[in-house]
Amino acid sequence: MKHLESSTLAGKTVTIKPHVKHPQNDNFGGSEISIEDWWDKITGGSWMFAQGNPACLVYAMRTGFSNVPVPTDDEVLYGHTKDGLGHLIHISEIAT
Repeated sequence: MKHLESSTLAGKTVTIKPHVKHPQNDNFGGSEISIEDWWDKITGGSWMFAQGNPACLVYAMRTGFSNVPVPTDDEVLYGHTKDGLGHLIHISEIAT
């Protein structure tokens, strides 16, 4: 499903659930991420077809090896952590 409206989290800083692991960032889980918007709203397409995009490749690896199942869908947001790096994060990985 392509998002036609911006996420209600766009422009907000949220906390990543503590259990979320990242192969390149030991402190990813529990950290804050500033949400830009839905990935498909920003790019016009699914993260699953963003061939060669580093953020999408890392997201695919990260969620594929996750101990906690992450749905394979387009409920995926793009944002930046405090170190300035961009990451994809599934809506279910955000603490409420």
